[in-house]
Amino acid sequence: MSTLLLDGEWQLSSPQHTHISIPCQIPGDIHSALLKAEKIPHPYLGCNETDVQWVGESDWRLTRTLYLDNDTLSAQAIDLSLSFIDTTADIRINGETVLQCSNMFRQYRYDIRRFLKAGENHIEIVLFRNDLEAAKRADKLLFPVPWAVGNNQVPHMNTLRKTQCHAGWDWGICLLVSGIYQSISLVPVYQTRLQHIRTTQQWHDDGSCVLTVTTHYDVLAPSTPQILQVEFNQQSYDIELSAENIGTHQHQQRIHIAQPQRWWPAGYGEQYLYPLKVQLNNHSLFKKIGLRNLELETLKDDIGTSMTFKVNDVSIMAKGANWIPLDALPAEHTDNRYRQLLEDAVAANMNMIRVWGGGMYEHDIFYELCDELGLLVWQDLMFACALYPSTPDFLLDVEAEVRDQVRRLGDHPSLALWCGDNEVIGAIGWYPESKANREKYVVNYDRLNRTLAAVVEQEDPTHRFWASSPCNGELDFGDAWHDDNCGDMHFWDVWHSGKSFDAYHNVKPRFCSEFGFQSWPSLPTVETYADAEDWNVTSPTFEQHQKNGRGNSIITEMFTRYFRFPNSFENMLYLSQVQQALAIKTASEYWRAYKAHCRGILFWQLNDCWPVSSWSSIEYTGRWKQLHYHAKRFFAPQLATFIKDEQALTLHLVSDSRYEIEMEGRIMQISWEGKVINQWSVNTTLAADQTLEAWQLAHTEYDEADKYSFFHVVLNTSEETIENSYYPALFKHTKLHQSQIKWQVGSDEQGLFVSLDCDTPALFVHLEYNGSGRFDDSSFTLLPSSITGKTRHVRYKGSASENELAQGLTVYHLRDTY
Repeated sequence: MSTLLLDGEWQLSSPQHTHISIPCQIPGDIHSALLKAEKIPHPYLGCNETDVQWVGESDWRLTRTLYLDNDTLSAQAIDLSLSFIDTTADIRINGETVLQCSNMFRQYRYDIRRFLKAGENHIEIVLFRNDLEAAKRADKLLFPVPWAVGNNQVPHMNTLRKTQCHAGWDWGICLLVSGIYQSISLVPVYQTRLQHIRTTQQWHDDGSCVLTVTTHYDVLAPSTPQILQVEFNQQSYDIELSAENIGTHQHQQRIHIAQPQRWWPAGYGEQYLYPLKVQLNNHSLFKKIGLRNLELETLKDDIGTSMTFKVNDVSIMAKGANWIPLDALPAEHTDNRYRQLLEDAVAANMNMIRVWGGGMYEHDIFYELCDELGLLVWQDLMFACALYPSTPDFLLDVEAEVRDQVRRLGDHPSLALWCGDNEVIGAIGWYPESKANREKYVVNYDRLNRTLAAVVEQEDPTHRFWASSPCNGELDFGDAWHDDNCGDMHFWDVWHSGKSFDAYHNVKPRFCSEFGFQSWPSLPTVETYADAEDWNVTSPTFEQHQKNGRGNSIITEMFTRYFRFPNSFENMLYLSQVQQALAIKTASEYWRAYKAHCRGILFWQLNDCWPVSSWSSIEYTGRWKQLHYHAKRFFAPQLATFIKDEQALTLHLVSDSRYEIEMEGRIMQISWEGKVINQWSVNTTLAADQTLEAWQLAHTEYDEADKYSFFHVVLNTSEETIENSYYPALFKHTKLHQSQIKWQVGSDEQGLFVSLDCDTPALFVHLEYNGSGRFDDSSFTLLPSSITGKTRHVRYKGSASENELAQGLTVYHLRDTY
């Protein structure tokens, strides 16, 4: 008999709520089942979050029956296989407890054959209250271990191996969800059990590669020799395995690939994947293998210590964002949504995603898509912004968890790094208990961190273990929030410390793995959770959907530094996104221009897990914020950016290409009336992975606070047009004209487009359609056709008709906000 799936409809009930007996889909979560059965209001609407907290403050029971025949029971073992069970649970079969689970991140497999019988079997899964279990564990600790106060709304989540942001975060709803988020199956085992496979790659000077496939298997009962079949890239190997000795065994098969097709990150080459299948006694495992070598280079230099990922011996400029869980409701973690978000990341010229340590080790589909799309994965282990126990029981549980996850994920070509945690070493300085007795808590941290390192290095020596993010390097836990000469940096001085955007020019990180600035969602997203009467940034609903205590104040205060205050709610939303995009653009372009210093830029954050005001570049509804459109430009393979220093305004050209790139075009100084005051030609060649200063204008040659004109560059390569602008004066001081923008929707063989023209330059021209889909560009400087010689065409990517797009389109620009 093959694997028997237990997915589908189970019956859900609660001992605290005897009136509830409803269907529940597995994989799925309790909140989603209650929502579907109309037992709770949607937690994302209005202020409903408060009204559904009782769900997480209850125990829940899932039941179903299963029929088995004697043939199935003739197996040597019947393994119960399940993962993503959240979190503390008893599994009972025919009234007997067969497995106790306590870790959402474990990959459980347990032989339950002796508990099963021919005919009807009753299966019960009891999911216990996570809040009470967390408090119980905290009470047993010998000394207090501070939890993520200020982020978590439920105490002591750090004692549970559960997604930490389920208890709330400064962008996350507090939904203490529970359930089972992956398939449950019964696997009959005859004589041998195929456990797992791992691969390593050995590269030779002639460009060939030897792939070693290590198969781990168990012999449960002595038998005649078994055939292990290994299939790789249409080659098949049949290996006779001795099955005389009961116990765990392994076999290594070496496969030589004379001319391998290499796997590359997005923007550097193709993502070729080789199929690998291993079969033993009717059980099989399948993987897609990307052949590439990867290393993290940390070398002493004149600046400090480098931090550069190298793939196939090529230094990579890592560009991307941080990833949080896809949805606060785990049932909404669908394959299509994973694909959409990750494809949108690549569409914005990203090549790396950091899986943040307060979320979860993602589902298989996430890593499979990253392999396919060329997104390198910086993988945090699941610890964030709190201190954690180091008791023997906790360390044993974590050791098993990390071993499970490294075995599951270690062969993905997209995997770039194992990182011990997010900001946990820094958290020692945040809490009164640890500040008062730092030595104790440093030792406590070290016990956990060394356990993590030991397991990773044992299970996956081919990938680097990085102790923490941020971290200055091996056993160097200095102030990586402000020290920019080594390691990875989290730079939050603009958002949390209230500095202006030019503070980004005061640091040159070796690798910036976190920095960000918030914005509010677009009006179409606000409409999904707030009634029109609450369209105000201080309304109860809007404040319920702002989880950062100072968030709205920071956004509005920064308005006053750079802009004139907006004249409507819609324009406040729009301007917040202009401001957010400017912040991240300022940092990213500067750091890219100095790539000898900086080889990684990952802003906070890519996505939202519910509709909320946050640092994301893509809203919960899938809409691109203006930041994501800007990221497509400031992460493009080639970049032109103006940088002002004490002497001059300089145009920096940047190329991340592996090949030589020719650029030609012009720089213009343009008045706000739409006249070209000055222009300079640019014609140059960039070598592979090069930056250069292509043009410079001394401060004595222009007004450094010019209110009446700006600089604009247009460059062409063989593949694309590159544009950028520089504005000498603050936007609130600039003498912008009230540009008259003319637009209309048209179509051709490629689909729908919007053509735009204007009489005077318009800034941050943003197209917002109230239906689904996006545009190929937005939030740009629109120049009159009298300067460019043509109207601007922006492609629409979506399913709307020409009339629907025209009726639902709003075109924003900066001067129209006041």
